[in-house]
Amino acid sequence: MSMEEKLKNELKALKRKAGITDDLEVVWAPDADSKLSGEVKGKTIYIYESEEEKAVNTLIHEVIDFLVSRALEPYVSLVNAMIKLLNDIAYKRKEETIETIARLLTSQEGR
Repeated sequence: MSMEEKLKNELKALKRKAGITDDLEVVWAPDADSKLSGEVKGKTIYIYESEEEKAVNTLIHEVIDFLVSRALEPYVSLVNAMIKLLNDIAYKRKEETIETIARLLTSQEGR
């Protein structure tokens, strides 16, 4: 059995145990130069470890990361929406302030 097949079987078992219904996939892409052992991109888990035990442990870590990140998504969305709203308000106020200062500097009245 190839390493990729082992990881796919392990992922299938982890999904069953955790009740994960998402279409998660695993790709084994050993890379000794990578600073990461693995990562989740969308619904694909990439494993960069070449040793079997490290690769399986990395897969478990990344599945947990996927679950935690999925649980945090509503909060991340809320914070991002708040940041956008605050940025919009700040931009509008800045533009209004610039216009006020420009009127003050170019006004001939009141000199």
